Amino acid sequence: MVGCALNHKVCDVWVSYNTYLSRIMEDRLAVRKGNPGARARAAEALGDDIGAAELGRRVAENLRQRRKARGMSLDDLAQSSGVSRAALSQIETQKSNPTLGILWKIAVGLGVPFADLIGEAKGGVSILRRGDAQILRSLDGKLESRPLAPAGASPVVELYELRLAARSTHVSEAHAPGTHELVVVLTGSLRLRVEGEVYDLVAGDSISFPADVGHAYENPGGSEARYHNVIVYER
Repeated sequence: MVGCALNHKVCDVWVSYNTYLSRIMEDRLAVRKGNPGARARAAEALGDDIGAAELGRRVAENLRQRRKARGMSLDDLAQSSGVSRAALSQIETQKSNPTLGILWKIAVGLGVPFADLIGEAKGGVSILRRGDAQILRSLDGKLESRPLAPAGASPVVELYELRLAARSTHVSEAHAPGTHELVVVLTGSLRLRVEGEVYDLVAGDSISFPADVGHAYENPGGSEARYHNVIVYER
């Protein structure tokens, strides 16, 4: 999914800081030249960038805390996740923003739900306002994943809204053993590939499948499609 509970879909679902920074600088230049609408675009880009920076801070803190709690060195985690020690160090020190795929590998290597890396610990009653949800995007911008439940709401279930651009495909690596996904098609269509099998769904259809194997989401339609993605972890 987009499991953002986000999955890899979700989830490689994160545009880097530098991408947004370049856009901000371009729009600021346009503002100086009197380009109508540039001011609004610059403000929006800045807001997105601040969100990405805040997400990077949370990921760095969560990664460091959970790694140390498990008594794992960077080398240990590199071996269990398949992510290099150098890359892990860069993420922990907030010197780089990982892609969605890298975050999924780290989550699997640590043996924690994806949301444990991107969320803040909460106790008791918690509310996630629509405007407060941090949207994750794939590097190509074709997939968006928005969490629909507060981080930490459940240790075994995550809920996301996925948006996939027309005629686009998002490939997800296998998640942790025992992980399952449930996808509900809200609008448009979905062509889901699981271990070589292909399943076509339209609005109102749903499908559940083992997500601990390679899978891919494809929108074969001519307009954006929207899905709900539920990620269930084995406990």
